[in-house]
Formats: sequence, structure tokens, C-alpha cells
Amino acid sequence: MVLDNALKKRIKRQITGRIQNFFAVTAPGFEKICFDELMALPLSMHEASIVNGGIEFKGRVHDCYLANLHLRTAGRILMRMGEFKASNFRTLEKKLSDFPWELFLTQDSNPQINITSRHSRLYHKNAIADRFTSGIIKYFSRTHPIVDLTQPASPQTIFVRAVNDHFTLSIDSSGDLLYKRGIKKHGGKAPIRETTAAAALKLAGYTGKEPLIDPMCGSGTFSLEGAMMVKHIPSGWFRDNFAFMGWPCFRPQRWNYIKQECGHSVIQADHPLVFASDINQNDCDSLQKSITESDLSDSVYVCCRDFFEITPKNFSEGDTLKTTGLVALNPPYGLRIGSKQESSKLFSEIINKLEKDFKRWKIALILPDKKLLNKIPVNLDRHDLFHGGLKLTLLTGRV
Repeated sequence: MVLDNALKKRIKRQITGRIQNFFAVTAPGFEKICFDELMALPLSMHEASIVNGGIEFKGRVHDCYLANLHLRTAGRILMRMGEFKASNFRTLEKKLSDFPWELFLTQDSNPQINITSRHSRLYHKNAIADRFTSGIIKYFSRTHPIVDLTQPASPQTIFVRAVNDHFTLSIDSSGDLLYKRGIKKHGGKAPIRETTAAAALKLAGYTGKEPLIDPMCGSGTFSLEGAMMVKHIPSGWFRDNFAFMGWPCFRPQRWNYIKQECGHSVIQADHPLVFASDINQNDCDSLQKSITESDLSDSVYVCCRDFFEITPKNFSEGDTLKTTGLVALNPPYGLRIGSKQESSKLFSEIINKLEKDFKRWKIALILPDKKLLNKIPVNLDRHDLFHGGLKLTLLTGRV
């Protein structure tokens, strides 16, 4: 992608040379965790606030690179493009024809348009999206800032929010949702998203310095998230592509420098601190393959065992663990095992097992049904989680 000199100067003056407004989208309840993650980054400025559904923050474009690379609990990062008022389609079309699209998109981008409209006279989402698509095409038909179109365009998505006839435009910097870490090539029967697993580990107090047991690992989400925390690997380290790489303002040298600096913090584990097991041999084999391909074998030990037949002494390649740590469980409730009665029975058995063999261990235990809370014999903290439209409960504390 080659830009002419005039456009380069405009991009430097108006995009890379200015403070931009960003929004880190999170699942409900993850805002504070994500805020703490963001504030721990070496940003150019630490001006941020928690709002419903995410974090608003200011920074340079390279701060957006950092956020995508590091935030374990964010779903995507948006950059604000601009805003205007429009109460009819004629005004909307005029605003779109005057908008400086070449600062944010290449001529061949053909972006997807995501519309949200509330309390506005323009409320038909498809009609608004059609105006945006045709407006962008018409704009680029009049201007030709790109002189080399030999490379395929990176997919882009523009989020449009209309409230009381006020339009706010944002461009997605992430591309695929950030829970897609680029590690797992396999799935389980009902895996939780990596962002949810990371939030659960953080809420349970996991630091990456103590043992983590994932004894019903399934696809291994808890184990892989824990392993990256142990080795200080950023959550986006294994991803090949982010949407910002297709922006006209993207600076590959700056991105490569950021990744190189992060690489200096990655450590080699002296011995595994994450211990994964499952009764299903195929799940264990698939997880082991992902671990090997991602060079995480120094931090994770995988074995095929039934949770109800193990104790901490079964891990660490046969050596009894010298310290307590965290047990993380996303048991196969509901549709994976049958009726609510069976789920209730499984939950009771899990609690009994934890009390018997994991005394003084911290736990992170996911529940699909709040009715099961009546069966808790120990004092645990409760956190609401949202996963795939389902409302879950996370229990944390010490057994």
C-alpha cells in the first residue's frame, strides 16, 4: 500500500500526530479488570474512564497497537473517526460525501458497516448501512489517494452509533474478536471464551506465579491462558493479523518494535506451573498439540485423568506440589451431560471433592444455574459472567 506524499502529510498531521479517542469493548462486568490491565501498559498517556460496556481512553495510534496486543479481557478496540448530526437521508449523504475517508480506509477496503440506532429519525439499519456503503464508494470514485492497489485490502468494519440524530463513527482496530488468540486450532464441547477465562483467573487472584490446576480442561482454555500469564506472553502474541494493519496510518516498523520489546519480557519456565487433565483422551491430545506448537511445553503439563480420581500429588509429572494454588473448573453442565438434576449432582460431587483433596486451594468455579448456589457449603465470592448470551456465575475464594 503506497500513499502519495500529500496524503501521508495529512495522515501524519490528523491521525498519527494527534491524540485519538479509543474504546475497549468488554463483556458486562469485565470493565474494571480491563481498566486495570490498560493502566498497567506503557501508554503515551493514562487518560481513561470506565463506562458501561468498556473503557474509553485517549492516546496515540501506537497505544491502540499495545491495547490489542496486551488486553486479555477486551473483545475489540475501536478508534473514533468522527461525529455529526443528521436527521434525514439527504443530510446524511451530504455528511458522508464530505467525510475524509482516505484518512481511515484504503480505496479498495469495502468495509462492513455495523449500525446501532436509538431515538433517531433515521432508524432503519439497512437503509443507513446502504447510504454509508454507497457514500464511501462515491467518495473514492472522486478521489484517488492510493497509487498502488496490487495488494488485497485488509477487511475493515465501521461501527456507527446514532442516538438522538447524533452519529458517532468508529473503526474497528482488532478484526477478529480478541478472544481468538491464535493458539487453539481445536474446540471443545462448550468452551468458554479466552477473554472470559482470563477474567475468571484474574478475579480468582491468579498471578502466574503459583500452580494452576485445570482438571476438567476440555479444550484447555484455562490452561492456555494460565500458561501465557506464567511466561509473560501477551494475549495477542500469536495472532497474525489485526485490522489496524490495513489502515493507511499503519506503521509496520513501530508495530515490529512493540512486539520486539514485548518479546524481551517473555520468560522460559523452569518447570510447569499449569496442570491440565481431562477424562477425554482426544481433548488432552488436542491440547498437547496446541501447547507444543505454541512453545508452551515448559509451563504446562497435560495428563488424561478423571478429576474425581486425582489429588495435587498426581501432577507436576509425579511430584507432589509444594504449594497450594488455584483450581479452575468449567464443568460439563447442562446439555453436555443431560438434565438439571444431573448438573446438580455433579456440582455437589465437585464441591465435596474440592473440600476433601484441595483444602486451602483457591478456586474459580463456573456455574450455569444460580439455583446451584444453594448447595455451597463454603463462603465464596460470586461474580456474574456472560458467555454466548448465557448468564453464568463465577465462584471464587479459598476452599
